[in-house]
Order: sequence, then structure tokens, then C-alpha cells
Amino acid sequence: MFVTFFTSLKAAGVPVSLREYLTLMEALDAGCAAYRTEEFYYLSRSALVKDERNFDRFDRVFGHVFKGLDFIPDDAVANIPEEWLTKLNEKYLTDEEKALIESLGGWDKIMEELKKRLEEQKGRHQGGSKWIGTAGTSPFGAYGYNPEGVRIGQDRNRNNRAIKVWDKREFKDLDDSVELGTRNIKMALRRLRKFARTGAAEELDLDGTIRSTAHKGYLDLNFVPERHNAVKVLLFFDVGGSMDPHITLCEELFSAVRTEFKHLEYYYFHNCLYETVWKNNRRRHVERVQTWEVLNTYAADYKVIFVGDASMSPYEITHPGGSVEHMNPEAGSVWLQRVIDIYPKTVWLNPTPENYWGYTPSTEIIRRLFGGRMYGLTLEGLDGAMRELSR
Repeated sequence: MFVTFFTSLKAAGVPVSLREYLTLMEALDAGCAAYRTEEFYYLSRSALVKDERNFDRFDRVFGHVFKGLDFIPDDAVANIPEEWLTKLNEKYLTDEEKALIESLGGWDKIMEELKKRLEEQKGRHQGGSKWIGTAGTSPFGAYGYNPEGVRIGQDRNRNNRAIKVWDKREFKDLDDSVELGTRNIKMALRRLRKFARTGAAEELDLDGTIRSTAHKGYLDLNFVPERHNAVKVLLFFDVGGSMDPHITLCEELFSAVRTEFKHLEYYYFHNCLYETVWKNNRRRHVERVQTWEVLNTYAADYKVIFVGDASMSPYEITHPGGSVEHMNPEAGSVWLQRVIDIYPKTVWLNPTPENYWGYTPSTEIIRRLFGGRMYGLTLEGLDGAMRELSR
């Protein structure tokens, strides 16, 4: 079995050597792991994996080779949250049923129809296809489905289809103190480096000290300013809505970026960039920064990174007034293009798996706007993005 494990790791692309395999065997003979799967897992991973980037491959091989070693009690039961069972007002449709529901036919038509139905409707409605209500196929309401709709009174996003949201939304600031899982991200970010010595002379200059001591005949300590990464980064984070499932990953990225780059500025936006951004999500309704002010403050030598899933209604990018939260006077694409024109080094990091990008029209629109410079929020994607910014 152990030989199969070794060969399977090599077949999966994990660079494990015979010497490392023999080390693992010696550790087992010495009793370093008892007869528990968990202990053997950590011992074998420590002995066989040299690079954290291979942890996922190792886990998949380990699960395949040693599948079923752990004992599962016969009386094990699933702990299903009660809210999953009681939220009966949500309507889930099959793909065939969704295909039968027709769109109203565009932005202007939807806004005109919403105004008309607000004037006509007098009471609550549920499960229908016309009035503003819940669990139906009308373009207006909550907990239903329509290819193009206006979301009213729903606690959060479900189908990524709403073209406008009539709710006050509160977003949580990203925690830049999160350290768990950030080490690999830091390793990828280190491709984007340009060192310069700045500040007070407080770091020992070993070569200079040796030369000066040899020349003067006595110990003469020389100091130089500490080296810092001189790269300047301007970061835009999409928060709220469909980004909620990616909060942990974005916090890890934020923490790593704060550590790696001394010259870092960051702002939040929702879905697409518009005329204002903000620093504090709890006060974003009263403390906003004009996007023009940001673009006029930071020079063109800044590297710009957008982080977002790019999943939204296409109208949010292409139409004035398309924002789900306010009537934006200019289309989101106009603001994105301004950033790209001012900052030649601009990329977009997308936490959604790349094989899903083609299913969302808005993702393809933003990808084209960025000239294909959209990368997955994975170690491989980060590596590619840092290479692009370093050119």
C-alpha cells in the first residue's frame, strides 16, 4: 500500500523522491505515528511534500489511496439546519422551467413596467408571475426566479440575476489581521518586487563594515537604510452580495497584501466601479470618496488590482442607472476604462473558479474590458497576475 501511495503521488505530479519515501518508512519504524489515520497523514505530508502548493494534490492522492480507513459509526446522522427545512417560501426551479420564463426585454422596459406595477398593486402577493411578491417568477420581488429582475425585500442574493436591489445593504470590512492560510499567497505576491533603500540608516552594512574596518585598522560599523519593496499597489475590493462566500479567501489575500507591500492603498466597491468608493463598510453611506479624487491622487506608476467575482447584471456595467443600489450617471464600464487608461498595469482577480466564468455574461464583459487580464484567485492565478504586473 505504501509503495502504491508513493507511485500515486509521483503520477499526480507531486515531486517526491525515493529518499523522502525512505525517510517516511524510517519514521514509521521509529513509531512516530500511532495507528491513526490523522497522525499518519501529517507525518507523511511533512516527509513527502516540500512545497505548500502541492498540499491539494497530496490530499487528493491520500484520500484516494487510503479511502475508508476512518471508522464511521452506524448511527451517524446528518445535522441539517432547521432554516433549510423551514424556508418553504423559496421557489427552486429546474433548468427547463427557468428556460420557459421570458425576460421583459431590456432595461428601459423593466423600469417602465416596475413603475406601472407599483401604481397598480394594492396588496401582498406570493407565488405568481406578474405582481411584486415572493416565491414566484415575476421580474419584481423576492425568493423567486426571473432572467432579469428587480430584487425587493430579500435578505441576500440567490441567483445572481437581479438588475437592481431595493434594499439597504451592510457589508463587513475585510480583516487584514487574518494569517491562517496566507503564507502561500505571500509567496506568490513576492514576484511583484522592486527593492529600494529608504528611511534611516539602521541596517548593518556587512560588506561596508569589513572594508572600513580593514582600511582603518579598528572596528568601524557601517549602516545603510533598510530595504523595502518599493512597488506601489492600489487595491479595489468588491464586497457584499455574491462576494459573501469568498470573504475568508479575500481576507487572507488582504492580510498578505498588507504585509508584502509598504505602499498600499485600498478601497471598497460593490459589483462594479462607479463615481464613488469607500474605506469603511459600516459608514459607507455617509463616508464616500469620489473615484475621480482617487484617480487624481495616486500616480500612474501604481499597480492596480481589482478583486471581485464580476457576477452581476450586464446593465450594471453597460448602462447609466444600471447599478443595483443607486442611479449612477455614468456606466460602470466608463469608470473601469478610466482606471485602465490611467494605470497601464491593471489586473482583475476573480475568486470564482475559472471554469464557471463563461456562464456569466458580466464576467465576459469585464474580461474583455481588461484585455483578458482576469486571473483566478488561486496560487496559479496570483502567480500569473504578478507576472503581468511585473512586465
